[in-house]
Amino acid sequence: MSDILLVDDDALVRSGLRLMLASAPDLRVVAEAADGTEVEALVDAHRPDLVLMDIRMPGLDGLEATRLLRSRPNAPEVVMLTTFTTDGYVLRALQAGAAGFLLKHTRPERILEAVRQAAAGEPVMSPEALTQLIGAVTETAAPEQMPAPDARQRLSLLGERQREVALAVSHGKSNAEIARHLHMSVATVKSHISHILAKLDLNNRVQIALLVYRAGMTGTTS
Repeated sequence: MSDILLVDDDALVRSGLRLMLASAPDLRVVAEAADGTEVEALVDAHRPDLVLMDIRMPGLDGLEATRLLRSRPNAPEVVMLTTFTTDGYVLRALQAGAAGFLLKHTRPERILEAVRQAAAGEPVMSPEALTQLIGAVTETAAPEQMPAPDARQRLSLLGERQREVALAVSHGKSNAEIARHLHMSVATVKSHISHILAKLDLNNRVQIALLVYRAGMTGTTS
């Protein structure tokens, strides 16, 4: 059973999500909030596995609420809710530590699948979406954000097997796909990813992918 915290200033959106999640026997909404200022207290009280967080809210918005939450030890995963894929806040949300994002008009079965994936530490975005995200970074990156020695230096902290896992993550592969590709167990993949995040001081898989991109390693395994 995965426990979910819903955060959205629109009561109708929260109601719709709550009803949708209630249809899944393995998912449970434990609390709701209408403002980012309520998030940390509700997380402390209910210990959810995942927070579904709206980006735009009055008071404390989802970006800042996510940054504050993900800076804490043992923080739950956060999936951002947005209206448009072109929303300029999406990249900032991922950089703040969100595990991914969902459109509010996404098909119910896809939302349920994504919630399960995120709660289990799997990527929420498809490989295609991850490719589009990295493409957007490429188009908008300032010169100092392009492939850089500091990114390569950080990745040099990883062992060879960890670099292979990081590269596979940058291609949007799930844990099961990485396990098959690299001939290891899913548990070993999860362990490698945990160590990668700790070594590189990152919050989630998307940040791994962006760092691999900045290092100019997306087409290699070394």
